[in-house]
Amino acid sequence: MTEFFNQISRRKFILTAGASAGAVFLKGCLGNPPENLTGGSTQAIPTAQTVANISPEQKPETTTVKLGYIPIVEAAPLIIAKEKGFFAKYGMTNVDLSKQASWGSARDNVEIGAAGGGIDGGQWQMPMPHLITEGLITKGNQKIPMYVLCQLITHGNGIAIANKHKDKGISLQLASAKSLFKELKSSTPFTAAFTFPHVNQDLWIRYWLAAGGIDPDADVKLLTVPAAQTVANMKTGTMDAFSTGDPWPYRLVQDKIGYLAALTAEIWKNHPEEYFAMRADWVDKNPKATKAILKAIMEAQQWLDNFDNRKEAATILAGRNYFNLPSPEILAGPYQGKYDMGDGRKVDDKSMAAYYWKDGKGNVSYPYKSHDLWFIVENVRWGFLPKDYVANNAAKARELINKVNREDIWKEAAKEAGIATADIPTNPSRGVEEFFDGVKFDPEKPEEYLKSLQIKKVSV
Repeated sequence: MTEFFNQISRRKFILTAGASAGAVFLKGCLGNPPENLTGGSTQAIPTAQTVANISPEQKPETTTVKLGYIPIVEAAPLIIAKEKGFFAKYGMTNVDLSKQASWGSARDNVEIGAAGGGIDGGQWQMPMPHLITEGLITKGNQKIPMYVLCQLITHGNGIAIANKHKDKGISLQLASAKSLFKELKSSTPFTAAFTFPHVNQDLWIRYWLAAGGIDPDADVKLLTVPAAQTVANMKTGTMDAFSTGDPWPYRLVQDKIGYLAALTAEIWKNHPEEYFAMRADWVDKNPKATKAILKAIMEAQQWLDNFDNRKEAATILAGRNYFNLPSPEILAGPYQGKYDMGDGRKVDDKSMAAYYWKDGKGNVSYPYKSHDLWFIVENVRWGFLPKDYVANNAAKARELINKVNREDIWKEAAKEAGIATADIPTNPSRGVEEFFDGVKFDPEKPEEYLKSLQIKKVSV
């Protein structure tokens, strides 16, 4: 796989390197913002920060960029980079963080770009950057080339279930609940929601259901629901489940609306979550500014992974400008790996907490191409992408990944920032991944992975 993924377009690499030559240059993914969210941008005053010794060769081409985010823990590296002055430290003194009302809004805004009143990039569920690049989820199927530049986070998500189903066997393992789903199917189908189709939270729910022998397309009703309506819909009983991320589990449990059947950290330990990606034209025009942004995000990720900083992080994120939470305590527990699951189960395990820089398998920030491949293969599994993406050892998928995933830029930025060599992955594949049901994904053999899955829409 290293060989396959390293076949990056040399022309693209040379163009990017040339632009900086002589001027050397991730709980769901959700998107469940406060119900009174109206969008808008924030202009927080950053903490005083020493300015890095930026050489003339590394000075950003521009100091201005507009980045979109959804108010959930995946956005923390962007917010902390702004608030702690890390963006300014690397010369990006005019970073506008724009709160997005929904994932659809983020998609629409990146289509028009900051010049048109939108955004240059920001936080994304996967594989949104690839689908936007292919013109598969854009207006008029317009192809908007995007670059994936880093992973923002691992963990921090889960599957929430309405309290009316408590004590009915709906948990991480669904074997004892299969009869319930069949019973509901004949009357009022079990209804589960996510805030954007074909991406993280949709895929988490589908994987969890299918692993328990429940066909997400035949045995339940899946809906796309605007983020601000998810909690309200569960309150009124019109929704049985949804994919949710911190800070929402605490509120669900405290308000006695629902409980958590599973954390995504239990479904796939150290899994890829949301990512940072930008319009390719912005990156190609501003390669040094891109690396300055990445350096700031990396520093924020390292700051966040110091658990002594997490109380301060929770206070910053809970603020009115960002998540607008009634109390930082809503984030404080989960940030330490402490979850009241709402069904009598308690989790107190730091390895289950959100991580931004390093987790149990190594670097979190580096965007492994093998993870991009899993998201695309899952899209093929459920019929969202045609089968030809996985034909011939996923040649078409790998071609798309090599075009979108710019791990090469991440590595350049990491080296310039003085990141230890041991913390810079040398292989674009993280290797074989294993899920809670024992299924393994070998990125060298994606068709074998598909064949091993009992429930799927694609025939392989």
